[in-house]
Amino acid sequence: MNTVLLWFKTDLRLHDNETLVKAIAHSDNVIPVYCFDERHYQPTEFGFSKTGAIRAQFILEALTDLDKNLRQLGSGLIVVKGNTADELRKLAIKYEASAVYCKTEVASEEAALQREVEEKMKPMNCSLKMVNTSTLYREGDLPFSMMETPDMFTAFRRKVEASARVGAAVSVPASVPSPQLPFLKLPSLADLNLNEVKIDDRAASKFVGGESHAMERVHYYFEQSKLVSTYKLTRNGLVGADYSTKFSPWLSVGCLSPRSIVDSLKQYEELYGANESTYWVFFELLWREYFWLMMAKHGKKFFLKNGIRGKQDHTGMHNNEALMQWVNGKTGIDFVDANMQELKWTGFMSNRGRQVVASYLCNDLKLDWRYGAAYFEEQLIDYDVCSNWCNWAYIAGVGNDPRTDRYFNIKKQADQYDADKKYRMLWLDSR
Repeated sequence: MNTVLLWFKTDLRLHDNETLVKAIAHSDNVIPVYCFDERHYQPTEFGFSKTGAIRAQFILEALTDLDKNLRQLGSGLIVVKGNTADELRKLAIKYEASAVYCKTEVASEEAALQREVEEKMKPMNCSLKMVNTSTLYREGDLPFSMMETPDMFTAFRRKVEASARVGAAVSVPASVPSPQLPFLKLPSLADLNLNEVKIDDRAASKFVGGESHAMERVHYYFEQSKLVSTYKLTRNGLVGADYSTKFSPWLSVGCLSPRSIVDSLKQYEELYGANESTYWVFFELLWREYFWLMMAKHGKKFFLKNGIRGKQDHTGMHNNEALMQWVNGKTGIDFVDANMQELKWTGFMSNRGRQVVASYLCNDLKLDWRYGAAYFEEQLIDYDVCSNWCNWAYIAGVGNDPRTDRYFNIKKQADQYDADKKYRMLWLDSR
């Protein structure tokens, strides 16, 4: 019997999961496993936890849902905690696995962990098989190689839209062949060195992790509400659940695939017609794709203070007091503070808010942008390594932005997007 491990990471779903499909096709037995790597729950060099409680809770919910869905197909999920390479090695020995299947990583730390696992498996003749499950386009679909990806988004978009096609999502397998697996056992937040968290009742959305909840949101957004037809008109909103798709938390941990969103989008356009708003949903997915490719192309440079440009640093001396005022929404700038309060108490913030508070940290406070990116890494429920760090570098002027002086006038932004002060009154409430 040929047995393989299926290492789930940020691909916590059964639909459009080519890693899962290939693991089934090339084995007799599949052992699905997820590891809480101890290094992902420790402070970073910037003083913030690599994973905060809000995102950790979302991951725990997603794993519960994944296990439930796997068991309906005759399998289940083994969850371990510790050093990922060591824990996978133990499981490979226990189940006499010939290979470990996993999604392809491009960010430096994630890719290094992948190599670490590969090295630990070599003495056992257990190979690492990597499959890209993160992106819209499959290998060979793009009109350029990964390393030839244009550094400017507009050039990238034009080439892709002219000659690339998004393939259909892969169906959920009929079954997953596995031996009898133990019942799911998850760590608590305390086990992960995190405190219990209660999301503020002012939150725009009550996000619950899991593929099942992701599909409910997709169905609601496209079929029940048909909100996709007005997305471009509302996407800069600040209050409520429906000003944007709110797909990002599920995309970030892979409960939802970008290709499945495009499938739903195409079906919607066939039934109800395409317009600028339906296109703009695809446009936003292209930005996500672009940052994944940029991370693959430039790697560690996106984590350096001077970014991919090697631009001269314009920040002053580190000011921890100013940083913590920003983190806690106590800067005295009401629009910045409202957004930072929402992030602190819910793990979420609008795209407009993210750009505004990032610009304020970089251009007004003149702090090292990486501290802002690291805080977002801890706090965001929808943290995605490529989108987060590439977006921050973009705003800081050390990334892919063709402009080097992009600045958001905070008063102008507040007057335009929160003219009635409804958002600020909501989040600066003294409760």
